[in-house]
Amino acid sequence: MLRIALFLMTNLAIILVASFTLSLLGFEGYLAANGVDLNLPSLLMFCFVFGMAGSVVSLLLSKRMARMGTGTQIITEPRTAEERWLVDTVAELAQEAGIGMPEVGIFPSQASNAFATGWNRNNALVAVSTGLLSRFSKDEARAVMAHEIGHVANGDMVTLALIQGVVNTFVMFFSRIIGHTIDRAVFKTERGHGPGFYIVTFVAEIVLGILASMIVFWFSRRREFRADLAGAQLAGAPAMIGALERLRAEQGLPAELPDTMMAFGIRTTGAKSMMRLFMTHPPLDERIAALRAL
Repeated sequence: MLRIALFLMTNLAIILVASFTLSLLGFEGYLAANGVDLNLPSLLMFCFVFGMAGSVVSLLLSKRMARMGTGTQIITEPRTAEERWLVDTVAELAQEAGIGMPEVGIFPSQASNAFATGWNRNNALVAVSTGLLSRFSKDEARAVMAHEIGHVANGDMVTLALIQGVVNTFVMFFSRIIGHTIDRAVFKTERGHGPGFYIVTFVAEIVLGILASMIVFWFSRRREFRADLAGAQLAGAPAMIGALERLRAEQGLPAELPDTMMAFGIRTTGAKSMMRLFMTHPPLDERIAALRAL
């Protein structure tokens, strides 16, 4: 869930900064003065270009943002037997999955967590928390690594970026329609756009962006099942089930995400009803049941 949270936060920041910059430079005012604000096909194309650009930039920055956001230290030369085991395990799993050797890292966290990210399945980053390494057995930790390698092999980050790009497009598109409508109907602006348009558009982008993230979260939940299956194929179903059961047993530990990310509702414990729509991962019970059904 770390990779999803960091990707979404980066993407939202880029879209908001891009929108603000375009407004500051007067680009949207130029479009409005030439009637583009009423030309929906042209507006849709404009939003598509910048919406996809924001998503692609987020994808390209995903490794760097993940390292900065978690404090991950890349293992360039193993210094301990534990680091050597981790690098060798990732190398073995990557070879079995048919992908290039990812960068391997460890980040400081007492919660049991791991993530994989990167724009290219042959140039990815796989990282694991110190807490997971200290408490999980070797088989369980290997299964977690296999799960993350499964994300990379399945191209989940690239597919996520494409879906997020489409979501960005319609968020920008409808927020500008809302801003334009309110600017005309409420603020009585007759030509071009007044301050009301930019304020309403900015707020609408935030609100619609949060609501539209449910689509991305739904996709993420579906891909978790596929990554579990990949983990079971690479590390064995008993080990994968054991790792998920270990995670379930540790749900009483401190939150797996920093407090700054908890506002997005990205947590797997106690989420019900509407909050379930904002979960990046299915409940562990469902994931375990799915593996046992195989």
